[in-house]
Amino acid sequence: MAPPPLPLFSPTPKPPPPPPWLHGPATQTPAPAAPPIPADATPPKPRDSAKPPRKAGPPARPLTAGVPGGRTRRAVLGIIRRVRSLELSDPASPVPTRNAAAAVPFHLPIEPPPPPAQGQEEEEKEKPRAVPWAAARDESVKLALRREKKPREPTRAERELAGDELERLRRAARGMDRWVRAKKAGVTDEVVEEVRGEWARGQELAAVRIVEPLRRCMDRAREILEIKTGGLVVWTKGDIHFIYRGYNYLEDTKHHRTDIQKVLPGKSHVSTSELKYRSKAEVFSNDNSEADDTFFKNDQSICVPKDEEPVKGTLYEREVNRLLDSLGPRFVDWWWNTPLPVDADLLPEYVPGYKTPFRQCPPGVRPTLADEELTYLRKIARPLPTHFALGRNTKLQGLAAAILKLWEKSLIAKIAVKVGIQNTDNEQMAWNLKRLTGGTVILRNKDFIILYRGKDFLPGGVAQTVIEREAQVHDEQEKEEEARLKVVDSLQMVGVLSPEESSVGTFREYQDFQANHVHENTENYKTMIELEAEKHRLEKELKDQEWKLFTLNKKIERSNQVLAKLHSSWSLSEQSADTELLTEEERVILRKIGLKMDEHVLLGRRGIFDGVIEEIHQHWKHKEVVKVITKQNQASQITYTAKLLEVETGGILIAIEKLTTSHAIILYRGKNYHRPKKSSSRNLLTKREALQRSIEAQRRGSMRYFARQRQRSILELKRRLRTVTRQIRYLTP
Repeated sequence: MAPPPLPLFSPTPKPPPPPPWLHGPATQTPAPAAPPIPADATPPKPRDSAKPPRKAGPPARPLTAGVPGGRTRRAVLGIIRRVRSLELSDPASPVPTRNAAAAVPFHLPIEPPPPPAQGQEEEEKEKPRAVPWAAARDESVKLALRREKKPREPTRAERELAGDELERLRRAARGMDRWVRAKKAGVTDEVVEEVRGEWARGQELAAVRIVEPLRRCMDRAREILEIKTGGLVVWTKGDIHFIYRGYNYLEDTKHHRTDIQKVLPGKSHVSTSELKYRSKAEVFSNDNSEADDTFFKNDQSICVPKDEEPVKGTLYEREVNRLLDSLGPRFVDWWWNTPLPVDADLLPEYVPGYKTPFRQCPPGVRPTLADEELTYLRKIARPLPTHFALGRNTKLQGLAAAILKLWEKSLIAKIAVKVGIQNTDNEQMAWNLKRLTGGTVILRNKDFIILYRGKDFLPGGVAQTVIEREAQVHDEQEKEEEARLKVVDSLQMVGVLSPEESSVGTFREYQDFQANHVHENTENYKTMIELEAEKHRLEKELKDQEWKLFTLNKKIERSNQVLAKLHSSWSLSEQSADTELLTEEERVILRKIGLKMDEHVLLGRRGIFDGVIEEIHQHWKHKEVVKVITKQNQASQITYTAKLLEVETGGILIAIEKLTTSHAIILYRGKNYHRPKKSSSRNLLTKREALQRSIEAQRRGSMRYFARQRQRSILELKRRLRTVTRQIRYLTP
């Protein structure tokens, strides 16, 4: 027999245990001792075994039971009160001490580890314990896992000035609240004079605020300031450089003019722009001549190192600097990194005997560029260094000659437009350079002009060789023709050949053809050629215009068919013959009421459809007068709309008034008005059909306008074609 099922709850309820965070280990509180039973007391009756057991009490309620609010602040405060009441009602019992040996519930023989040797124990104490990040201390692992930072190069001020002096100057610079603002064109002569004016007033430091575009590279701005002013940049804060004049700065410069060749011996290869400022800066001697020499050695973009000096930079950088040095002086105010471009404004404006170079495309090669080739050239031009910096629009023969020299080594010439110079026009610059060099402009914007030398470009030596070879071939052909004529004359004298002379297949035929058809320089011939070309162009344009007009007419016919189909799907309502009559006074009053109304019905581009009539009846449900606003401009359209509304709604037209930007149509519902049984009119278009009608009507009107324009163009072309034909007939002999 199966055992009886276990009860779900215990028959004797127990109090819930205290929370574990209030007391120690869970220990059951001993029950209090029962009081003694007196002798005369009646003994208790034995329990009847047949009596049903007592019902189990309710289970222990959780802390959140009976607390309204769920998880709100009020519920949390209720939980706290209950926890405190449990703490007060059930004090904490002492925590018994546990024995370490009794912590193991089963008995196993535990053997202690063998004692280490005396020397081994001392070594282990002295040896550091391995930690997880110990691998990061290994230099080899660090180099393999992390990229080492590039060491920062010290500035001229950090190399030349002592640490205490540099810190003193930087502390003084922190308190300065006055600066000189650089120009958009860079550190100009005006900025340099203002800086020297600050030094002449007794100030050790002068602050210069750098602006765009030089602010993009503050290191380059520091170099330019040190070159042009002769000072040292001791501190940089944001976009402000603080320049130190030097401890032995000479204020009176009239008696300290020094020849630049004596100050900078052996530096004849320095650019003209730098020598201009170096000659002024050296007289403000600050005992930094050694730093100047070091700067010239380190800056490979400004001066070319001597043969005996150690060469710095990659092979590509050295070749670029050597090429740019051969083109002209450098632009010192360049706002990007080195190499510095050539200053095109310092190149000669006119070059004696300059001509656009001779070009000849190889056989089977088209001189034009495809889209893929143009994209490829723009892509390879992006990482190239800037070759020239240009700030004028005309007189660019010197720049054109330098570009031709550059094209012998490079496919592309990259020219930057100087910033901050007035009246610069990159479009005019590009047009002049294209005319002078014959190249192809592959990119032009406000910052750069990029010229491709072209597929038909020939270097100077190659072009001269081709010209000489063509002249040599022409001379040989003339000699052959003279020899042939001599032989023909001798044979005619003997009588072997007939006296009739033929030039078929000879060099004379070629010369006659060139003289008659190619090199014809008569005025009538040139005019005839121009008129023939104009006639051909007019005939082609006339044919195109006629085809476009034919296409427009076809579209207009198609649109007319669509509109006719839409118009046939609706019809006017029958107007009742019994119309109400209103006096003039009633019309005036109803007109005033309608104009003062704020509520109105707006007619959009769809015009009148079933929804508009239904909305008017909704207005008439509460008011006798309704105001309809229409955006139409023509008087005939407005009148037609008002009459159509009067017929479809069954109301009375009161007035049509002109508003500021539209017209108002005022309708009166009538004295015997009653709402129609059907909510919408079945004889009108739906909202979708009305929109289709509006779009199609607008499309047809636009096409009619352009058709009229085409017709006028065709008439004008026919007139011009008749004129050209008459001129050709007049010039034809």
